[in-house]
Amino acid sequence: MAALVRRGETVATAESLTAGLVCATLTGVPGASAAVRGGLIVYATDLKATLAGVDPDLLAAHGAVHPEVAAQLAEGARERCRANWGVGLTGVAGPDPQDGVAPGTVHVALAGAGLRTTRTLEFSGVRAEVRAASVAAALDLLREHLV
Repeated sequence: MAALVRRGETVATAESLTAGLVCATLTGVPGASAAVRGGLIVYATDLKATLAGVDPDLLAAHGAVHPEVAAQLAEGARERCRANWGVGLTGVAGPDPQDGVAPGTVHVALAGAGLRTTRTLEFSGVRAEVRAASVAAALDLLREHLV
């Protein structure tokens, strides 16, 4: 958070499997209002398109758990919340597969001016552990590009 404030930059999130946990973690830091613009909780697949701007054809072709969906979520958060940085997450927390994708599969993305990066991660553990690991991965990705 300090790096964002020091740089005079802002961040926004578009979250699926974490349902707002990344934004909640960011705003748990005192002074977060100087850097956090907001977040979109797009748990339902249709909301990924209508709220975050994910291409409906991409969702129809590949489902909601795909690296490009995470990238478009990040871009959508950034654009819709007018932030310097957008973080996007989609994945399967479990316990059941979704659209043929195994539990623990997570895609995390970061979008900024001239930057777009996505990571595909595999986590083990119960639902809460997958979600917590996803939050940590998203924050790590942001931190890496701010330092």
